[in-house]
Amino acid sequence: MSLPRIAVDAMGGDDGVRVMVEGAALARRRHDRFKFLLVGDESRIKAALDKHPNLRGASEILHSDDVISGDEKPSQALRRAKTTSMGMAINAVKSGDAGAAVSAGNTGALMAIAKLALRTMPGIDRPALAALLPTLGDSDVVMLDLGANTECDTRNLVQFAVMGAAYSRVVTDREAPRVRLLNIGTEEIKGTELLRDAANQLKSAADELSISFDGFTEADKLCRGDVDVVVTDGFSGNIALKAVEGTARFVADLLRRSFSSSLRSKFGFLISRPATELLKHHLDPNNHNGAVFLGLNGIVVKSHGGASAAGVANAVAVTARLLEENVTERITADLARVGEDGLRFKRDAGSEE
Repeated sequence: MSLPRIAVDAMGGDDGVRVMVEGAALARRRHDRFKFLLVGDESRIKAALDKHPNLRGASEILHSDDVISGDEKPSQALRRAKTTSMGMAINAVKSGDAGAAVSAGNTGALMAIAKLALRTMPGIDRPALAALLPTLGDSDVVMLDLGANTECDTRNLVQFAVMGAAYSRVVTDREAPRVRLLNIGTEEIKGTELLRDAANQLKSAADELSISFDGFTEADKLCRGDVDVVVTDGFSGNIALKAVEGTARFVADLLRRSFSSSLRSKFGFLISRPATELLKHHLDPNNHNGAVFLGLNGIVVKSHGGASAAGVANAVAVTARLLEENVTERITADLARVGEDGLRFKRDAGSEE
């Protein structure tokens, strides 16, 4: 069964059309139900499609020669949204010409345009950027917010938990995802009053939300595999994400340097190559590429700007799964359990707004 087509901002990212089209073609080879609306410079897209006949027949081109640069301010991007490849891809979702949009362009601009065009869902104040991080467990961990909102209040964190749990059910098939708030310690007295308040609310609403909530987790346990959803504000989340990515690159570079330091080390590398290749695959950010803006009336996925074709293909696969599993409808249903404002359980528990 074919899915609604996916609008791809073909001009975004470090390598633009070549990588975005190659990534869409790779995704199409893996899943022939994917169809695309490729948005960008028509002549360049057609030239790229000549190398990927499997994609040509499953795609339509929407021309735009206007591109949002990586250093452009969101306010500037908003003024040009209707003529840019990024803005036109998002507007295709708004009009129903596409079921979802993928872009590797400017994150701030993407957030601003998507929020203005698609609006937030009822019961959600702010969208959050969520991504999957690799773990030692059987499934990835959903982490949000990763940069869309640098400052958050208690209400935002609770809403992020609702959205993250809905996303986690899609990727883990766990009926009651294990949700934790990121904090400087796991004790109940640790952290800001805001965090402690959010923890109390989530603990009170855990049964209604079908989540398993047991307070806080620390940054060094993000990838242990004993939690399914980690919730934080966008400032802390972005720092934590980049620390994880930087550590992964450090480990990979350290191993590479160690194995090339002597003949004995090179011999050791040959013996351990299967294990190191597995490690390389697990740490490769392209294999976990595709962050989603949760909380919008439509699906928008952010690919890393420096992603390879394989990374873009993974972002497309994430997008397709969100469409397939109706994640927006799942979030709506979860919000309905706790009232239209998403915080009714707080008043029921006797707390003040």
